[in-house]
Amino acid sequence: MTTDQIILFSLFGAVFGLLLWGRFRYDIVAFSALMLGVVLGVVPTKEAFSGFGHPATLVVALVLVVSAGLVRSGAVFLITRTLVDASRSLGAHIALMGAIGGVLSAFMNNVAALALLMPVDIQTARKAARPVGLSLMPLSFATILGGMVTLIGTPPNIIIASIREDALGEPFKMFDFAPVGGVTAIAGLIFVALIGWRLIPQPDAAENGSNPMDEFSQYVAELTVPEGSKHIGKRLKELLEDAEKNDVAILGLVRDGTRRYGTQRGTQLKAHDALVLEATPEALDEFRAALGLAFAEDHREEKLKAEGEGLSKIEVVVPENARIAGRTAQSIGLNWRQSSVLMGISRAGKKITKQMRKTEVHPGDILLLLVPQGREAIVTEWLGCLPLAERGLTVTRDEKVWLAIGMFAAAVAAASFGLIYLPVALGLVVVGYVLSKIIPLSELYTHIEWPVVVLLGSMIPLGAALESSGGTELIAGALVGITEGLPAWAVLTVLMVVTMTLSDVLNNTATTIVAAPVGIQMAHALGKNPDPFLMAVAIAASCAFLTPIGHKNNTLILGPGGYKFGDYWRMGLPLEILVVAVSIPAILVFWPL
Repeated sequence: MTTDQIILFSLFGAVFGLLLWGRFRYDIVAFSALMLGVVLGVVPTKEAFSGFGHPATLVVALVLVVSAGLVRSGAVFLITRTLVDASRSLGAHIALMGAIGGVLSAFMNNVAALALLMPVDIQTARKAARPVGLSLMPLSFATILGGMVTLIGTPPNIIIASIREDALGEPFKMFDFAPVGGVTAIAGLIFVALIGWRLIPQPDAAENGSNPMDEFSQYVAELTVPEGSKHIGKRLKELLEDAEKNDVAILGLVRDGTRRYGTQRGTQLKAHDALVLEATPEALDEFRAALGLAFAEDHREEKLKAEGEGLSKIEVVVPENARIAGRTAQSIGLNWRQSSVLMGISRAGKKITKQMRKTEVHPGDILLLLVPQGREAIVTEWLGCLPLAERGLTVTRDEKVWLAIGMFAAAVAAASFGLIYLPVALGLVVVGYVLSKIIPLSELYTHIEWPVVVLLGSMIPLGAALESSGGTELIAGALVGITEGLPAWAVLTVLMVVTMTLSDVLNNTATTIVAAPVGIQMAHALGKNPDPFLMAVAIAASCAFLTPIGHKNNTLILGPGGYKFGDYWRMGLPLEILVVAVSIPAILVFWPL
């Protein structure tokens, strides 16, 4: 191996190792590797930032904005309101939701499709009094499968189309993935609806079928300010720090027997004022002793059972790129910046109700929040979380639903027939959505998942450097050597299994950037058509079903479904075997070697 190859293999080994470790976010890992590659001279300085202007990067960003526009227009809610019914059997519900999720994820980002349908699925499970864990994993897998059908359904397809354009002079078109991806997706959805959900570990119905908000049993009580208290004359907000330290939420103030609207944080305390609090009994007692407060009269008990006036409880799920992911409520200033309190955390079915302000929040956690009424959407968006309520948190523009659908359909059609370059077509849709006020200009950039953009922009130059140095040719040669004497379909199978295994534990974008050029080099070494190898990589990179870390959709359902790390492979392993068994013959039929 040359010096450049040794350096690049070391960089990629470090990147994959750090991604597997998970201690640092994937975009920081990739960008650091890019900068190190430039410093070490294996990535040309002029090419260092070429990935950020690469068509694949632009398409991924634009698809996210277009997806947001389809949501705000009410297009998705129009579908779910019409079709979803809680009275259906579990198998029928999974089949219907899987079909909706598959179709949606074919034309919008599959993470966005799951985020839209997950609250609907949870609400339906509650109405049907069944564990939500039985239907959330099938929905996640269905949205992953649906993304394989079109060019814009999932980032691996977009990347592979761009790599084909660089290597062979022409990208894959919008529906080139449909024959293989469609057959594979349909087979996968049938398996998930008929057999797969039965393989999920049966959760306790009383626990997993209930509202996650009900899992956080808190005690609502009232403590009064006694005569001579040192807190008389203080403003209520001055007690917030002590309340946070003791994991107590201040819901409001009662004065002269009358509940005051809102939290009354600016109100000066008087003797006999009563603080309306919510916490565990232990935390309440500690808070009472620390501040020298007294217990209230028993006759107010009925009033105190009501939820704080002017406040709302909301439940949200934490995605990977959330502001609070990997941080604590205290460190981001949730209380003083948003006047909100973290009241509970559910992690893989376990409830955390102590020291919450100092507990690091993980992707996939469910958070129970107490927020000012009317600010639910603002707080949720500020945190970067997704709501678990059936209603949307942003105002949809129902009167523009067909305009939004029409613009998007026109762009897809124009790009499919080669009338306009796909990034330009999607860019025009974004402009149309902004001009027609389907997406407010102020929200335009908030819908772009910037860590993914940085990951792509960083990995593309590194992948190009690995290819130009001959590194991908070495990997391809090794795989061809291992499979020497085997038929071409067996070589495709090996490529798929290796790619799928990497995708189960690593980011599928990073996996695709390495695996796609390797697939092309393997085809050249065997004297075969590269397209079947690229299709094999596309299917394999998208199908990460064994772990909650292989795909963002699997991470999103971890908390709401009450799953454990080892629950995924029970349905995921037979599904991956089915994907390989179905897609290899389909590739050989539609993309002959």
